[in-house]
Amino acid sequence: MNKNDPTSSLPVLRPDLSALVIAPPGDEPGNWVGAPSSVYSDGVYHLAYRLRRPIGEGRGYAVAVARSSDGERFETVYTLTREEADTESLERPALVRTPEGRWRLYISCATYGTKHWRVEVMEAADPAGFDPAQRKIVLPGDPKTGVKDPVVVHRNGMWHLWASCHPLAEPGEEDQMVTDYATSADGLEWTWEGTALTGRPGCWDSRGARVTSVVHMGDTILATYDGRASAAENYEERTGLAVGSEYATLTPAGTEPIAESPYGGLRYLDILELPGGRRRLYYEITREDGAHELRTELH
Repeated sequence: MNKNDPTSSLPVLRPDLSALVIAPPGDEPGNWVGAPSSVYSDGVYHLAYRLRRPIGEGRGYAVAVARSSDGERFETVYTLTREEADTESLERPALVRTPEGRWRLYISCATYGTKHWRVEVMEAADPAGFDPAQRKIVLPGDPKTGVKDPVVVHRNGMWHLWASCHPLAEPGEEDQMVTDYATSADGLEWTWEGTALTGRPGCWDSRGARVTSVVHMGDTILATYDGRASAAENYEERTGLAVGSEYATLTPAGTEPIAESPYGGLRYLDILELPGGRRRLYYEITREDGAHELRTELH
């Protein structure tokens, strides 16, 4: 590691050496599995992810939670359907364990007949025990803003959240996105602290930037994020890296993505820190046939 450049300690992604975790529900474009959120607790890997079919065939039809002893072979322990969540579509979940040892599943829900998104949460003693009847709205958004794809971190007695926010006031511009940052004392009542990350005009991320994971390298905060240059790249974002000295202000690093698929997007990169300095990476990647699958690498 170059002490003057903490980003140099990040692993270089090698999709060609990665392992398949979950295959998509079909072999055509619009069939996706991914948007992962991982937790390593008590020697067990836990993984939440979204399942999707093409628009008109179910869209984001379920979120699943699974367990594994090795981080690659998972057994599903819980599935939430879009009907149970009373939503038109589900997107990236966030799975976290609280300091008290309970589990929370934050879910991204599309409001029927609109471009609006909201974030809800469920809590349980075990990841297999979430009850959709007990879900609560924690990030409602508003008529001008859709909110989705939360990244949730508990550190030093405080809850931190980064969410993708989309403008709704101008039709046709809803795919644009920035990442806003919020804080909370309990992970349920959130206070927005402003925009933490935006894309850059004229760059590969000019249309939007969505934080997907946050880790620490000494005093430096590193965030991976999805970016796109145009509305045509919606659903096929590439992965970038942002840095900062505080959670509320992240700056894109470099001029190019750090990872992409030869067939389109590599997105929703989740970095899971493990004992002994290892890291396991989970991400959604586009296949040659246009479907998206969920893969992992151990570094």
